[in-house]
Amino acid sequence: MASIGIIGSEGRMGQAIAHLLSEGTHTLSGGVDQGGDPARMADLSDVLIDFSSPAALDANLHAAVGAGIPIVIGTTGLAERHHQAIDNAAHAVAVLQTGNTALGVTLLAHLVKEAASRLGPDWDIEIIEMHHRMKVDAPSGTALLLGEAAAAGRGVSLEDASDRARDGHTGARKEGDIGFASLRGGTVAGEHSVIFAGEQERITLSHSAEDRAIFARGAVKAAEWLVGKPAGRYTMQDILEL
Repeated sequence: MASIGIIGSEGRMGQAIAHLLSEGTHTLSGGVDQGGDPARMADLSDVLIDFSSPAALDANLHAAVGAGIPIVIGTTGLAERHHQAIDNAAHAVAVLQTGNTALGVTLLAHLVKEAASRLGPDWDIEIIEMHHRMKVDAPSGTALLLGEAAAAGRGVSLEDASDRARDGHTGARKEGDIGFASLRGGTVAGEHSVIFAGEQERITLSHSAEDRAIFARGAVKAAEWLVGKPAGRYTMQDILEL
């Protein structure tokens, strides 16, 4: 049994993970939130799970490196500088970063990449996501993860292909674009669909999250898997050996 510390323990995901750990699968070494000291908790843990905020990432990575323990990062809304910090930390400890910890989404991303690689550029790709009214970032981390999978399948950069803003007279759709649409409302845990639209036919690959427990289970599985791994940057696909 691993001793797991939760960063962002009072948030929705932190509470879901703590509830899962209370069932005895692993030991909860403690939790920390804004204003707390992640380094102190890291000293008591075998692995950290971070669902806090991008602003806290540097301190959280520093705590993991200082204690010499792995860290799972599920925080979304990360910028390029955050990914650079993760790359740097991964030279010292094992780091698994993902936009979604659900194993179903991990498999979905694999299928999206496969479809994008096999279908030509005349198949338009659109990603639609919906979350609860309290979500603060858009597109969601999962939508971006799926977009990255589609871009990788086509051998292009998502930054170059992404189309996230359509309003007014935008003109015809540009071939090769990967479009995003973000919906917010109610208490939706997470809905994601990737549409491949061709001539007179469409393929839709979708995932529905009915409860945050699926993300908690995936995060704990990731933490368990990461313990004992050599320093490096990992993804959820590594767990499924995709």
